[in-house]
Amino acid sequence: MSGTRLPPLTPELQVSDLLASLAFYQQVLGFSLLYQRPEDGFVAIALGEAALMLEQIEQNQQPDDPWTVLPLDRPLGRGINLQIDVADLQPLYQALLAHDVPLRLPPETVDYRTGDSAVRVRQLMVQDPDGYLLRFSQILER
Repeated sequence: MSGTRLPPLTPELQVSDLLASLAFYQQVLGFSLLYQRPEDGFVAIALGEAALMLEQIEQNQQPDDPWTVLPLDRPLGRGINLQIDVADLQPLYQALLAHDVPLRLPPETVDYRTGDSAVRVRQLMVQDPDGYLLRFSQILER
């Protein structure tokens, strides 16, 4: 990813402990820090071409805050999983095992129909410290 420009669609995840989340994303998953605004409790991170923004949940959030639709009950991110493409799933899998991160979905190889053809992927899924579902996917040659 060049410079600090983020992809056209970059999810921003509200997190309960920014430092713990940043450590998980960097030390376990291998994301790199693009930039941060400590005064705002905010970081932008990337893994390959994928990017995320993480923002500390305000402890004294106002009820009329336009950025929050409902109370932020755990697990966060219910109803969504973030697919993150990686070149090689195996090093990530080994890092998850080394850090005793529970797998929500163990590595599997599946074919997904994409119109008139199909793509074969190797994938696994974990939850981050706040419960967001992260599905890592490696495209395989057929």
